[in-house]
Amino acid sequence: MSTVPTSTAERAPAGFDERYRAVEARDTRFDGQFIMAVRTTGIYCRPSCPARTPKRSNVSFYPTSAAAHEAGYRACKRCLPEAAPGSPEWNLRRDTVGRAMRLIAEGVVEREGVHALARRLGYSSRHLTRLLTAELGAGPLALARSQRAHTARMLLTGTDLPVADVAFSSGFGSVRQCNDTVREVFGMTPTGLRARRRGAPPAPGAIELVLPVREPFDASGLLEWMAARAVPGMEAATGAGFSRTLRLPGGTAWFELRADPDGRPGSAGRVRLRARVAELADLGMLVARARRLFDLDADPLAVDSALSRQPELAPLVARLPGIRVPGSADPHEMLIRAMIGQQVSVASARTALTRLVQALGRAVEAPEGEPRLLFPTMEAIAERGHEALRGPAARIRAIVQTAAALADGSLVLGPGDDGAEQRAALLARPGIGPWTADYVRMRVLGDPDVLLPGDSAVRAGAARAGLPADARGLSEWAARVAPWRSYLTAHLWRAAAPAAPGSPRGAAAR
Repeated sequence: MSTVPTSTAERAPAGFDERYRAVEARDTRFDGQFIMAVRTTGIYCRPSCPARTPKRSNVSFYPTSAAAHEAGYRACKRCLPEAAPGSPEWNLRRDTVGRAMRLIAEGVVEREGVHALARRLGYSSRHLTRLLTAELGAGPLALARSQRAHTARMLLTGTDLPVADVAFSSGFGSVRQCNDTVREVFGMTPTGLRARRRGAPPAPGAIELVLPVREPFDASGLLEWMAARAVPGMEAATGAGFSRTLRLPGGTAWFELRADPDGRPGSAGRVRLRARVAELADLGMLVARARRLFDLDADPLAVDSALSRQPELAPLVARLPGIRVPGSADPHEMLIRAMIGQQVSVASARTALTRLVQALGRAVEAPEGEPRLLFPTMEAIAERGHEALRGPAARIRAIVQTAAALADGSLVLGPGDDGAEQRAALLARPGIGPWTADYVRMRVLGDPDVLLPGDSAVRAGAARAGLPADARGLSEWAARVAPWRSYLTAHLWRAAAPAAPGSPRGAAAR
């Protein structure tokens, strides 16, 4: 007999067969994209759970673990569904639901509350709750609670932080609340969950976490990209990893990301995160930004499959499977970097950014030999940017004025923005054209469907790939690979790489 009542939050039968076949095949590609709940056990699992496949009649599918939990299920202790990579759907979806999920991952509910989340999205909190519940089976509080539980599990199994520190780092209001939630979601106490971790314990006091990622994962290409654009003193990138300083709401932070594939075909790989934060409450936001920076929630097989259907792109995909589109660690910084990088070479942009950071950035504590400078505040650039920036006066003025607008809040920029509204707001400002607005949308929002036809490197890559090399012709051709045009752009950037060193590349990827 069923131990859990059927909920109206369950997905409609459409797609049931496809999902059930994925469960039968224990297909890791779908981990994090939906949840399987079993009525007879009251447990929810990831699709690849190694346990015996339940009968079809006992299975329900949910879009999120929060929805499954709200329906009365608890997480499987064997497959740990909370440890799966995140869903790529939230970047694909440009509607309110997708924006809300990106903001919840950023910790907006914990820091500012549901009312602030709703206000950012242009709704009342009541209407937003109805909308998310109808779409996802859970309201913003339940979704945020699920996010806190996920963060707590990650900290309990990846660090030696005391349970009290885990509770507050995860966004819980009290240790008791953390204990109760962990017990409800995972069916065990925080100490019991910690006892199940694998591998050697981390160094005392260290924050070292494992971030799952779907494979294939072009880590070397991503790190090569970052190494070419790393700002000395603030960032460092090698073939092994990437590290940088960062400013977060609670203070400064330093983090390092290293790829660590597990070597099993078709499995999820891992990225290791080492971090130092001034306030433990910022750790959840740091993890969300690290995942976005490395595009860890992408669905590479879906992307590669769609692109390789085009004969012109099949060789590119075969050469670089699992390509990623770099995200942004800081939206405001990303906009300033894009404006500085307009119409100059990668090397020139890096030189200008280095000068800016060294002149206006602040030194912070970091591990020996690691970057120590923070990117300047928007206030500092607004006040003194003209002292460090070089080039045409109109360009410098546009950068300084944009920094001032970001500083005083007259220009708002973040991962929860509506894409069309963000683009219009940026284009309305002097010194920002279509390339910059679209590039920022690609990297800040993680929009997977952005083409940069005005970028000279993109056009050069298109010519090498046998595609139309003019902006109009390329735009028309690229429509056939929607909604994955950002990944097409990444492939064309890579295809253009053999160009002469230091040659101008539009603003290819600042």
